[in-house]
This record gives sequence, structure tokens and C-alpha cells, in this order.
Amino acid sequence: MAYSVRKVAAPNTLEHRVYVEKDGVPVSPFHDIPPVRRPGEGYPEHGRRDPPLDQRQARGSYPRISKEELLNPIKQDIKKGKLRYVRNCFPHKGYLWNYGAFPQTWEDPNAIHPETKAKGDNDPLDVCEIGELVGYVGQVKQVKVLGVMALLDEEETDWKVIVVDINDPLAPKLNDVEDVERHLPGLLRATNEWFRIYKIPDGKPENQFAFTGECKNKEYAFDVIRECGEAWERLITGKTAPGGVSTTNLTAANSPSRISQDQLPPLPSNQELPAEKIDASIDKWFFISGAAA
Repeated sequence: MAYSVRKVAAPNTLEHRVYVEKDGVPVSPFHDIPPVRRPGEGYPEHGRRDPPLDQRQARGSYPRISKEELLNPIKQDIKKGKLRYVRNCFPHKGYLWNYGAFPQTWEDPNAIHPETKAKGDNDPLDVCEIGELVGYVGQVKQVKVLGVMALLDEEETDWKVIVVDINDPLAPKLNDVEDVERHLPGLLRATNEWFRIYKIPDGKPENQFAFTGECKNKEYAFDVIRECGEAWERLITGKTAPGGVSTTNLTAANSPSRISQDQLPPLPSNQELPAEKIDASIDKWFFISGAAA
């Protein structure tokens, strides 16, 4: 399957959008990119899934899948009418990894997880891809699942799945969470700290983690992916109220929101426009008390 991106308006503007296309047709990165199923490798019914990664990496900016808009394009997050940027919390500048999401997953805000004791955050399942290469916004990757952390963000469970691109040079050596510490010592600790402190410069309290910050192993991560995949199935088939999430799609079986390609409204053609200038204050360093050096 050939995936590409369609860019609308200039980066660093409120109007900027990145649509994901399959064979030149716009699709939803939330609903229309199927997971890769490998029968007999973990899930008793469907086989193990190594879903593609809807990549949202842009160091410093804050792109995310727009849940509310038709076909869920990727846009920069907005706070109080202004574009949102990730603050530089010393010693971390921007993101530590490629940040993305698993398609066809949903963290159900109607369900409280029995171990984290918190409801889902109403988003696709977040992914931290720890490979060497910096991705681009809208990139679709196939990845190996390695582990998962349970961030508790404003009383919501916000899982962070640790993965590596299957084409990364380190991928053959990384098969479970202990391999990450062996070959990339300190990365999991830095990831925990990054999510713990990244909202402090904006006046928010420090985030907390379930399981005392432990990164659970691959098997646990696959259970989380399965649970969030099942929640998405309920969402896309209308068994769960969408609650503001646009479920329009082109491919999901048994979905009342499925439409044909002919029913898609016209979208602007691809626009390769230079990014607008970012205010210099975005590069400011913040020194957080209690952050490891």
C-alpha cells in the first residue's frame, strides 16, 4: 500500500493540515490504515499486530490527529487560540523520539482501566518510536512493539507504547523492554521524565505514572493494543457514542459512517509552502526543579 501526504496551508499556521493518502485518495489515519496481522504470534484470535505508525514527529511543534475533523487530518494543537509548542525542559530539547499513534485504536473515555484506575483520554493510542531516523508528519511506518508506559495525564490514562521501526539498524536487537535498556541505556528513564515534566512550563502540575513509572513489557503492551483496538471497533461500528470524534471512513467494515470515494468533498491540492516564522520565545529553556541532569 502506497501512503503519501497532502499538505494544506503553511506549517506553523492555524490553517495547516496534513492529510494522509492511500494511492492518491485521502483516507483517515485514525480509521483507514489497517494493522498488520501475523496469525499465531500472540493474539489468540487475530494474531499479533504490528500496526503501521501514523507519524507526527516535528521537533518542537505539537501536531496531533484532529479527532473532530473529516478524515482526521494532522494539525498542530491549539491552546487558547494559539499554536501549541513543546517546551524545552532541560536537558531535553523537543521530542526524544518520533511521536505518533496506532491507527484503529482508541482510548475509551467511558471505560476505567482496572489497573490504572483512570478512564481513557479519547485519543488513538500514542506511540514513541525510538529509531535513529527523524520521521516526517504523516509518515506511515511498520514497527516492533517493545513495551508500554501508563501516563496519568489530568486523571486520564494516556498509554505510551515504546516501539522501533522494523527497518532501523537496532531493530534486530530490540525484542522486549529489557533490550531497550541494554542497548539504549537511559532512554526509558528520560522518556518517563519528559512526560512527567513537559507541561510544567505551561503552569500545569507534574504528571504521574501508574505502576510507579515502570515500563511494562511487550506482552503487556500487546494487551493494551488489543484492548484499544476493541474499543475502536465499538466506536467505528456505532456501539459506542463517538462523543465528538469524527468516525467518517472509507474502509471500515460494518461502520455506519463509511462513505465511498465519490462522497468525499473536494480538498485543496498539495501545497508545498514554506513554514511561517516561529516566535523566538519557543526556543527558551526551562529548568525544572527535580529533573535529572
